Amino acid sequence: MDADAVVKGYDIMPDIAVIGTRDGWSSEKLADAAAAATGRRLLVEMNQVRLDLDTGSAWFKHTDLSKMDAVIIKKIGVRYSPDLLDRLELLRFLELRGTRIYSSPKCILRVLDRLSCTVTMNAAGIPMPPTTITENVDQALMAIDAYGEAIVKPLYTSKARGMIVVRKGEIARHQLENFKLENSFFYIQKKIQIGNQDLGIVFLGGEYLTTYARCKNGDAWNTTIHSGGRYAPFDPPDDIIALAKRAQDLFGLDFTCVDVAITDSGPYVFEVSAFGGFRGILETRGIDPAKLLVDYVLERISHGV
Repeated sequence: MDADAVVKGYDIMPDIAVIGTRDGWSSEKLADAAAAATGRRLLVEMNQVRLDLDTGSAWFKHTDLSKMDAVIIKKIGVRYSPDLLDRLELLRFLELRGTRIYSSPKCILRVLDRLSCTVTMNAAGIPMPPTTITENVDQALMAIDAYGEAIVKPLYTSKARGMIVVRKGEIARHQLENFKLENSFFYIQKKIQIGNQDLGIVFLGGEYLTTYARCKNGDAWNTTIHSGGRYAPFDPPDDIIALAKRAQDLFGLDFTCVDVAITDSGPYVFEVSAFGGFRGILETRGIDPAKLLVDYVLERISHGV
């Protein structure tokens, strides 16, 4: 929807703040889209925000975020960590006091932690690769022995950062002990054969938007761009879109991407993204997700939701 149309009836253009990371590609792009629609550009880094509980104000430099018409969360920090949960609590306070925030911090809290996201999906019957969670090295070794080969993942990560492949054998204990030095929990997922690609299935406002594929580069075990992967257009069958929608419906995010692999054993969902990626959509479909998200938020503002 055209931005001019959705703000019609306002005496002044709505003020929108973007929570993101300075020099982050998607954060800057979303801030640019908000500026193009409203005439004001405000990219907020959460490590520079001061929350005053008595007044209910949240200051970023000279701007009180509690006075904004809307806040859009693109990134909550440069690296995923438990610290991001505390930053989300600051925003959740603003939301409780009436500030419109997209996606809702309470919804993001449920997916930012990989374990929380997994438990919710598993309880709802969403198909996932066989998974084990433990804090104990010996118990982790038992899972590796059962799976034969597994991906061991940090609970807070993106784009496969910090993940390792562990195979049953003599060096498995050494690998796990090294992993334990920087991680309290082992999130162990059986390594499944996904072929040369997996899918990013994108939703805006709970409705299907598009899909792109992430394709492996050579012998890399994952498909991420950081490992040399590339994006490609992909049109999944209706049942795969329906599965991804079931997964994202559990969390109520305004914009998200569901990671799905189609295998010989059927489809598997890896995760529902807390923030969703922009680049794959733009490069493969020519769709500007930043503009679509800003237009969506403006429409929500115009309807008072």
